[in-house]
Amino acid sequence: MLATLTNTQGIIAIAAAAAGVIALIGCAVLAVSVRRLRAAQRVVLGEYGERDLIAHAAGLDEAFRALSGHVDATAVNLDMRMGAAEHSLRGAISRSALVRYDAYNELSGRQSMSIALLDDEQSGIVLSCIHHRDQARVYGKQVRGGRPELELSPEEAEAVRLAVEGSAGPAAGDEHAG
Repeated sequence: MLATLTNTQGIIAIAAAAAGVIALIGCAVLAVSVRRLRAAQRVVLGEYGERDLIAHAAGLDEAFRALSGHVDATAVNLDMRMGAAEHSLRGAISRSALVRYDAYNELSGRQSMSIALLDDEQSGIVLSCIHHRDQARVYGKQVRGGRPELELSPEEAEAVRLAVEGSAGPAAGDEHAG
């Protein structure tokens, strides 16, 4: 048997067997690596059968495009709704001012008042309530584009001016004494 190991054919046989063992070990290492890779893919891909990473990426890309289309459509819808809401609000009262005064100089505690209620286009109404000792009168005048249709009293004009200038809130001009 020793003679078999020393001849050329024996050496080649031993080398081939060693190469075969090394190849088997390499195959076993590769099988373990593939098993670990498949396990890692299952974590990312989930349990979708024979689906590979490229198919998963393509599916994610398709889902992202669909989501992007939905977001774009929603944004367009919101823009349209916002435009309609802004258009509807143009006529809403957004500027106001109140001026209190003593109409008859009776020291009645500034019971008379003029209030301007205007929209963003400076159109609306001016209401005045003139209080006297035993009566009160209410007057209303229309304003378009900051200009009255009828002549305004100085207090009414002050209320319109304060409202147009955007003085804060319904009590703007409250300290005015006429």
